Amino acid sequence: MAELIELRWRTRTVRLERGAIMGVLNVTPDSFSDGGQFLGLNAAVEQAGAMTAAGAAIIDVGGESTRPGAPVVTEEAELERVLPVIEAINGLRACGELDVLISTDTRKPAVARAALRAGADLVNDVTGLRDPAMREVCAEFGVPAVLMHMRGTPETLKWSQEAQPFTDVVIEVRDELAALAKQAMHAGVPSVILDPGFGFGKSVEQNLELIRRLGEIRALGYPLLLGASRKSTLGRITGVTASEQRDPASIAAHLYGLMTGADILRVHDVAGHAQAVKVWQRLGESK
Repeated sequence: MAELIELRWRTRTVRLERGAIMGVLNVTPDSFSDGGQFLGLNAAVEQAGAMTAAGAAIIDVGGESTRPGAPVVTEEAELERVLPVIEAINGLRACGELDVLISTDTRKPAVARAALRAGADLVNDVTGLRDPAMREVCAEFGVPAVLMHMRGTPETLKWSQEAQPFTDVVIEVRDELAALAKQAMHAGVPSVILDPGFGFGKSVEQNLELIRRLGEIRALGYPLLLGASRKSTLGRITGVTASEQRDPASIAAHLYGLMTGADILRVHDVAGHAQAVKVWQRLGESK
């Protein structure tokens, strides 16, 4: 039987198999890989349906790019992008056409609040709920949150060797995530998922070391999300410059991550990852 992980809301618990897939749905014009592809409501909802059919357990809807150097999007613009999509996906769930969790990928408390009211189930915050108002929103609605590790902001970071200084990247990321998790739980957030922030202010070698030693972060006892999908580190290793052509590299990184401690994979290519995870799960079954 596949190993299960628990996500806890105030009023319910959802159990997902290890290797669960979070599908990336960027309704932005400038995300690093798929910016502009799903700006229209119909295109976004169709993609959500396709990812769910392919095996996504969670759809992560984002209206602001967090690629390095990306401009800050106004609260109004982000709401205009994401709310119709979340409402439409939630409507399809209500009539039984989709069975999937909805995540809102935002760092703005007002956007998180509106998204949860519109039907989102959890919050994915690249700033790790450092803003007390974000913790308050998640506690008020009784929803889980993904806490990502990042030093600096997307406006100042670069996915390059000009990384933030670390003495031991794994130990420092682990300790900073542990502090964020404690802070969130103390504020009343019912459960958290940790994300080591692959690519955010880390060099190629630091990113690889994080994947090799994910178990040290997983030992904190929280579910662990890995989001290496199509990142520039993979391009530097493979020489593939077009991000949309890095899905094979993404699958390799994510499967290794599952072996070292990841529970949930945040990906662009849901179908390819779903196939790979099924084989990985079957290989792990005892005879």
